[in-house]
Amino acid sequence: MEVNEILRRYAAGERDFHGLELREAELININLQGANLSQVDLRQARLGKTNFSQASLKEADLSEAILWGTDFSAADLYKAVLREADLSGAKLVQTSLNQANLSKASLCGANLSGANLSGAILFEVDLRPTSEQRTNLSGAVLSEADLSYANLSQALLHQANLDGAKLCRAKLSMGIRQNSLVTDLSEASLQGADLSYADLSGAILRQANLQGADLTRTILTNTDLTGAIMPDGTVSGA
Repeated sequence: MEVNEILRRYAAGERDFHGLELREAELININLQGANLSQVDLRQARLGKTNFSQASLKEADLSEAILWGTDFSAADLYKAVLREADLSGAKLVQTSLNQANLSKASLCGANLSGANLSGAILFEVDLRPTSEQRTNLSGAVLSEADLSYANLSQALLHQANLDGAKLCRAKLSMGIRQNSLVTDLSEASLQGADLSYADLSGAILRQANLQGADLTRTILTNTDLTGAIMPDGTVSGA
């Protein structure tokens, strides 16, 4: 189905477009709010600033897609494939991304507050800030997610759920430039998380829960652990 036909049918009230082949399609700055795009092939598509809020993209393939500033608020991307996709500045507030594959994706400056990424694969994902805004994962669910080697430098992770997450060799340190922001993990839950060899230098973990976490060779230089529950159950600074 051609893009113009999709837009015509959407304007006429149709919402079911599941399973379509739209590889390398160009759908820039259009409205597909609430559409059913489950299992759609959008590999290498250009979808910048398109409105997918409340849409269903379950098991859709968006590998290597350009998604700058795209709105996925409250959308369902269960088991979606977003390998090497560019989601810089995307809006993913309250988005369901559980068991999604975001390996090597760019989420720089994206807003993921309240998103559900439980069981998601985020291997080598880039979550650094942009020049305009930092990446927001406040209150996001990342339990059992694989964030190995991910770059979360300067990200907001206040009250995020990272229970059982794999953060081996992840970068959670503050930036190296003058006036760089610190990575905020205050009140985050990291129970049973694998933080081995991760870099948390300069990060804020005030009142975070690290009970049962693996801190083997974790870099904690100048890390703020005030009131944090440590792996052995003791409270830091108590």
